[in-house]
Amino acid sequence: MSKKLTLTDVLVTVVIALVFSLIYKIWGPLYSFLSVFGLHIDQLIYGMWFMAATVAFLIIQKPGVGLLAEIAAAQGEFMFGGQWGISLLLYGFIQGLGCEVIFALFRYKSYRLVVMCLAGILAGIGSLWLDTYYGYIGDLALWNLLLYIGARLIGSIVITGVFAYYLVQALEKTGVTNLVRPVSRDDYRALEDGR
Repeated sequence: MSKKLTLTDVLVTVVIALVFSLIYKIWGPLYSFLSVFGLHIDQLIYGMWFMAATVAFLIIQKPGVGLLAEIAAAQGEFMFGGQWGISLLLYGFIQGLGCEVIFALFRYKSYRLVVMCLAGILAGIGSLWLDTYYGYIGDLALWNLLLYIGARLIGSIVITGVFAYYLVQALEKTGVTNLVRPVSRDDYRALEDGR
């Protein structure tokens, strides 16, 4: 099976991203609502914003899909009137790049839960770096900063890694994911052996 992205791969990735951009748009007010409770509870759900990359990669299973999905989802959220404006595109790029680096480290051959969790962690670290750049977290006391970082990374692991992994596993059981994957040589051999 070729690892090059086809037009179908790109279109399916963009459709996945558009679905997530709508989810992201809805997720924004929930995130803002949770922030009023303090102790960075809102950071526990921040991992949702990295989920397009892991879901798309688990479905398409090709290089570049994670980055493309995050950028397209951020663009969609921006077009749907996301509350963070144009900075969404930069966040989408950095978060997608973080996921893509992890996928590349495993040579785009591992679709295990631990890989998705690591992708979520690196995307979370990238988003924290941007938060520092934009000045969101620079004035926090050390204990508060550690709570902020810890909550974001926990949310990244749980949502971007665990939830995305099991969501795609559930989709696999329905057979939906087979509709977007090309037929491999093994599939042809299985058909020939079945005669």
